[in-house]
Amino acid sequence: MSTGPGADSAPAPKNPAHPGGPGGPGNPGNSGIPVSDPAPGVTAGRTRGGTFRSLRIRNYRLFATGAMISNTGTWMSRIAQDWLVLSLTGSSTAVGITTALQFLPMLLFGLYGGVIADRCPRRRLLLFTQTALGLCGLALATLTLSGHVQVWHVYLIAFLLGMVTVVDNPTRQVFVNEMVGPKDLRNAVSLNSANFQSARLIGPAVAGVLITAVGSGWAFLINGVSFGAPIVGLLLMRTSELHKVERAPRGKGQLREGLRYVAGNPELIWPIVLVGFIGTFGFNFPIWLSAFADDVFHAGPGTYGLLNTLIAIGSVTGALLAARRVVARRRLLVGAALMFGVLEMVAAATPYFWLFAALMVPIGIFSLTFNVTANSSVQLATDPAMRGRVMSLFMMVFVGGTPIGGPLVGWLTDTCGARIGFAAGGLISAAAAAAVGLILVRAGGLRLKLDLRRGHPHVIFVPRTPETEEKSLAATA
Repeated sequence: MSTGPGADSAPAPKNPAHPGGPGGPGNPGNSGIPVSDPAPGVTAGRTRGGTFRSLRIRNYRLFATGAMISNTGTWMSRIAQDWLVLSLTGSSTAVGITTALQFLPMLLFGLYGGVIADRCPRRRLLLFTQTALGLCGLALATLTLSGHVQVWHVYLIAFLLGMVTVVDNPTRQVFVNEMVGPKDLRNAVSLNSANFQSARLIGPAVAGVLITAVGSGWAFLINGVSFGAPIVGLLLMRTSELHKVERAPRGKGQLREGLRYVAGNPELIWPIVLVGFIGTFGFNFPIWLSAFADDVFHAGPGTYGLLNTLIAIGSVTGALLAARRVVARRRLLVGAALMFGVLEMVAAATPYFWLFAALMVPIGIFSLTFNVTANSSVQLATDPAMRGRVMSLFMMVFVGGTPIGGPLVGWLTDTCGARIGFAAGGLISAAAAAAVGLILVRAGGLRLKLDLRRGHPHVIFVPRTPETEEKSLAATA
C-alpha cells in the first residue's frame, strides 16, 4: 500500500466558501492565502500530542503496519523493475517509458478516480485495489522467474498498475481522514510519508542484494505477497470507529464541479500548479540515479540501491519533522521546493561520488518537506465532500506529469548525459518555486518583512495595507 504524505491540535481551516475562512471576509486581501500565526497553545510549530500521536488509534495502527510491509515490497519491485528494463534494453529512455506508462493512466483518468473515491465506501475500494496490485506483482514475478519476461511485459504490467492506482491513490489519501479525523489529519499524512520512506530504507538495499544474487524475479514475488498485509489490516479494522464522512451523491457534472472549486481557490490552485512542475521534472530519480550509477560512476545495482536508500534517510527525516508541525505555511512550501531544485543542480555538478551520495540526504529532506506540506495543506483547505476530487487532481498533476517528464528527461539524459538531465530537472523545479512564490505573495496582498530581532522570525510575509505602504515608502525616502 503506497502511502503519501495530518492536523494536530490546531483546528482545520474552514471551508473557503464560508465567511472568516480562507478566502472569506476575515482574511486580509480576501485571497485565500492564510497569514495567521499558529493556533493558541502551540509553540514553535509543535503540539503536545507528539510526533506519533496518530498511532494511538487502532485502525490507523493496522493501516500503518500493513502499509509498512507492502511499501517495502513496492520499493523492492521499483528498483528491480528499473534495473530489469535497463538490463533488457540498455536505455535510460526505456526506463523513462516504463515510468511514464505506470503514471499515464493517472494523467488520463485521474479525476474519475476522485469521483469514485467521493461516491463509494473507501475501505471496500481499498480491499479491491490492494488485491489487484498484489496480483500484478505476482504476474511479473512469474514471467521473470520463468525466464520469459520481455520488455513489453514490463510495459503492460506497469500500465495495469497505473490503472489500479487511479482509484487507489485518491481513495487512500482521503481514507486517512476517516481513520483519524481532521484533528490528527496532518500528523497522519506526515506519518504515512515517513512510513513510505522508511520502507525505502529497506526495500532498495534488499533489492540490490537480491538482484545481484538471484535476479529480479524474487523481488517481484516478495512484492506481490506483501500486499496481503494491508488486506488483512483493512479486514481487521473496526468500522464502528471510523469517522463518518459525507459521500457525494451520484450526479452529472461532478468533474467540472471539482475543477471549478479548485480554480476558484488560490489556496488550492497554486500549490497544485507547483506540485505539477516538480512532479513532472524534478522527481525523476529512477532515470537519473540509474544513469549516474551505471554511466557516471560505473557501478552496479548495489550502488543504485544505496543512492535510493540515502534519499530515503533524508525523506524519513523530513517526514518526521513535518509530523511535529501544526501549520503548513506557504513560505515553507515554496522554500522547500526552491532548495530542492538548487540541491539537484549542485548534485548534478559534483565530480565526487561521496559528495553526490551525501547530497541525496538533504535532497530527500526537502523533497518530503515539500510533498507533505503541499498534501496536508490542500487536504485541510478542502471541503470534505470535495476531497476525493481535489486529491485526485493533486495526484494527477503530481504523478500524471511523469508520462510527459519521464520520456523527455530520459531522452535528455541519454542525449546530453546524466549531469545535464539532473541539472535541468533542478533548474525547472527552482524556477517554478520562485514563480509560484511571487504569485502567492501578490495574490495574498502580502509584502516581505525583515525582522532582525533575536527570537523573532527573520523573514516573514505580512498583509500589505495603506499604512504599511506609507511606512515602507517613508523608510526608503
